[in-house]
Amino acid sequence: MSHTVGAVSEEHDQQAATPLTEPEHGVPEVIADPDALADGVRTLEAGEGPIAVDTERASGYRYSQRAYLIQLRRTGTPTLLIDPVALDGELDGLVEALDGPEWVLHAASQDLPCLDELGMRPARLFDTELAARLAGYERVALGTMVRILLGYELEKGHSAADWSRRPLPKDWLVYAALDVELLIELRDRLEEQLRAAGKLEWALQEFDAVRTAPPRPQRHEPWRRTSGIHRVRSPRKLAAVRELWLAREQLAARRDIAPGRVLPDSAIVQAATDDPRDASELIKLPVFRGRAQRRNANLWSGALQRARELDGTSLPNSSQQHEGPPPTNRWAERDPDAAARLSAAREALNSIAERHTLPVENLLLPDLVRRLSWQPPEPVEPETVAEALRAGGARPWQVELTTGVLTTALRETAPAQPGK
Repeated sequence: MSHTVGAVSEEHDQQAATPLTEPEHGVPEVIADPDALADGVRTLEAGEGPIAVDTERASGYRYSQRAYLIQLRRTGTPTLLIDPVALDGELDGLVEALDGPEWVLHAASQDLPCLDELGMRPARLFDTELAARLAGYERVALGTMVRILLGYELEKGHSAADWSRRPLPKDWLVYAALDVELLIELRDRLEEQLRAAGKLEWALQEFDAVRTAPPRPQRHEPWRRTSGIHRVRSPRKLAAVRELWLAREQLAARRDIAPGRVLPDSAIVQAATDDPRDASELIKLPVFRGRAQRRNANLWSGALQRARELDGTSLPNSSQQHEGPPPTNRWAERDPDAAARLSAAREALNSIAERHTLPVENLLLPDLVRRLSWQPPEPVEPETVAEALRAGGARPWQVELTTGVLTTALRETAPAQPGK
């Protein structure tokens, strides 16, 4: 096993890199009509090997997480930039061309959902960000990895842009094309390192888990994530936050605008706290004085009124109800044995992660460790611990590495079994 990858990466990171300011084949035209797409598909099919894939969304600007640009590159072909919105999602030929070859993405879990919406699903996957984590690199952003391993400095500056804008500026297109320019070379370099470190099989299992992961379940009571909600104490005022949040969510979805651009979280918290009695009082509050909020004053005032009219049984709890174990800072008081188990498990896992030059969160999901420590299987045996790990989504390589030490950690602090 290699134990010096992180140190090597730091050394290389200090060396000068060659600026990469233009794609090898020039800035491609954006494909926005069926004929151009058919030509692009033929170009893609003429290439060989894996296909580098990336997308650009408009997070922070739009409510949806749809792809506004798709970037593709394959060895032997120029980069393709595809506008799926202009094509109205009519991408059958492209879907077929992408079905079979390995996809190479950086932080694939961010891009796969919006590609799935368009009917695109990889048969095989290589995630260069995840590969870099498993290889032992501490900083795994695409630009950092390209600089460290390939010696190039990528164009920066547009990752958080409003990619729903049309037409897209040329410098944005340069940025988008360069995101896939060296992705296949990066993939190959990381595969070499993983194979040399004996970690390639681990990585392949991780890639497949990302590829086949189901959609994330809807968060329970998502309105409780409103920034500043900790300042709201009473159930009635929490209900006001909830009603305002739901009204904002519906308006944002209807207009396809990011919720924070419809109404800031700070305004929701202030309105819930001050509880203005009608629209005329509401628009005296700072954020609500603006023209956009004055237009929607009746909507927000109506949400506050609904909160006032709720009966006591319909009010939210003043404290958030957690699924699964409670926050770990309460364990020592609520269940000292569980706190001891968690401490022992974390210490054992940190030791394994250090030995194999891995981030401990990639060795085993922290939530799974907490759940096991809070409620261990009965009896605590290697077989039951391994089964609990598999049930919690751990991959075979993780089960193999961690079952023994977790069994020991859970046994040392587990309550005595009857008759033992």
